[in-house]
Amino acid sequence: MVDRIVNKKKYAVVVTTYGEVEKVTISNLWPSSRRILKVVTRQIVKIPTAMIYFIADYRSTKHYINWKLNRYRSTLLAINRSQTRRLAGFIAESTSPLLSKAEVKVIDAYYFVPPYLDDLLLELQQKYDGIVVVPMIPVESSFSCGVACQMVIDVYADSALAKVKVLSKLWNDDRLHALYIDYLFQQLSSAVRQTKGKIGLVLAIHGTLVKDRKGNPPKVFTGLDETIAFFDCMKRKIMSDPRNIFTDVRQGCMNHSNGGEWMAETIEKAFLEFKEEGYDAVVMFPYGFFADNSETEYDAFKKLEAARFPVSQYVRCINDSPAFGHWLSVKVLEELQTFSDFQTAVESLDPKP
Repeated sequence: MVDRIVNKKKYAVVVTTYGEVEKVTISNLWPSSRRILKVVTRQIVKIPTAMIYFIADYRSTKHYINWKLNRYRSTLLAINRSQTRRLAGFIAESTSPLLSKAEVKVIDAYYFVPPYLDDLLLELQQKYDGIVVVPMIPVESSFSCGVACQMVIDVYADSALAKVKVLSKLWNDDRLHALYIDYLFQQLSSAVRQTKGKIGLVLAIHGTLVKDRKGNPPKVFTGLDETIAFFDCMKRKIMSDPRNIFTDVRQGCMNHSNGGEWMAETIEKAFLEFKEEGYDAVVMFPYGFFADNSETEYDAFKKLEAARFPVSQYVRCINDSPAFGHWLSVKVLEELQTFSDFQTAVESLDPKP
């Protein structure tokens, strides 16, 4: 019994996302904004080092004033921590055979606020036989999950393949689609359900680059095809569901202003079209995010309020719902099992003397 415990492999599961400051102060916002510019924005726009500090400080001040005036406080970290606990609980309760030969620890980390993902990966390097990184965004791109991939490469270099796996293609899972659709219909308010006229649904997601500043395809991986395919799939499944009450479903992209041409199917465009077509109710669901954040529950929500439809509803992200936690635990355990099998196969090719 002792030998079996000693020989158990140790795996870490790191649940990660961008991260937003919880206490809104200039001193908290500054380092976060600077990391965003260094890690993400510089992939699409060349920014001199000196300008990074100027732009970051300007953005920090702007966010500070805006969020303070509107009494907004980000819930992203609290949600991610709750998702982490939920995932750990479901893994601990699992009957997966992997758990008889491996110990699994679930930890949270972030790109832009402490605890930083890159620092944590360095810390875990010698303590665990393998690490599975779980980016909490369904569609991968250089601006989202790609940040985690780059940090893995920076820390682990040539040993990354043998030591770390980054969970990907979450958007392309039928189980997630079914979970999303069940959640969406369960959340609809009585006011929306009782609407007699046309009801529209906006599926909100972070937009991405279509062309760079010179009109060429971007040199970085943008996830454009995946974003389009995810929407097409979700729209088709929602519209064909027996519970459907929506007249139409439209993509609602949240874009940035720099770097070139972004996706045209914006939230504003969807609202304008619904207005012109006489819709009586509009529902917004941020399906492109697993956790509410300043872009969803603040920016997107305020746009929905400003559109002033007779009836409207913001459906919160899937967040830490039990169904989502269970689905994610299955995905993670499947990845861990594949990882373990791969390591076992490699070890068998190089037996110890």
